[in-house]
Amino acid sequence: MTEIPLTGRVWIASDIHLGPGTPATAAAFYRFLDQARAQADVLVLCGDIFDVWIGDDYALDAPPEWLATALAKFRQAAGALQLWLGRGNRDFLIGPALADHIGARLLPDPVILRTDAGRLLLAHGDQYCTADRSYQRFRRIVRSPAVQAAFLKLGLGLRRAIADRARRRSMQANRDKPAGIMDVENDAVRRAFRQAGVRLLVHGHTHRPAVHRLDLDGQPHTRIVLPDWDYDHAPEPRGGWLQIDAAGPALHQAPK
Repeated sequence: MTEIPLTGRVWIASDIHLGPGTPATAAAFYRFLDQARAQADVLVLCGDIFDVWIGDDYALDAPPEWLATALAKFRQAAGALQLWLGRGNRDFLIGPALADHIGARLLPDPVILRTDAGRLLLAHGDQYCTADRSYQRFRRIVRSPAVQAAFLKLGLGLRRAIADRARRRSMQANRDKPAGIMDVENDAVRRAFRQAGVRLLVHGHTHRPAVHRLDLDGQPHTRIVLPDWDYDHAPEPRGGWLQIDAAGPALHQAPK
């Protein structure tokens, strides 16, 4: 598994879901980016940065206004700190062209980070939701390089239509599933800990921020679930990030 050394104050955020329908979330996130520029050395965004991503050419050729603003904010942040882009279940088609355009680096998923607080395993988290077998089948298909290459050869309009239809079907399917099936499975988490040889796992995806303690092979382990961001549709605005430095990991809530 890839290991990346990240020193200094590392901030990790996930599940911002930027898009044309989330202006308040975007405004809150851009305030967070300004704060990161002033206070962090490294910013890691580990997936679902965007609510949907249909290819880097969508951003580079003629981006809509909301996306052009987002890219400018990312470029500004990357000029002041080290910026890493992860890919989630909504934006797994983010590629090197976008990263180069904004001065960022692409993050493998999963990946081991070597920080001033020690080694940790970072993932988007959807790969650990193994009880949702229909989603895992879908995930294997859309992560296939051949399928992705074929999709990216389609016109932007057709890609957008396919993505919109897939999103609607996913939302409907999720409404019909038991809530527990969309959370991570304990066995998958244990396997991940053992394979990586770490005691700290950080992920997003589930929109269930928390700190979980577990005993594995006689040793204490910790799983930190990152907050998602929603200032547009949630009853209470929410967002947040994880800070990791020599003092250890600490979750922070974004201002309401």
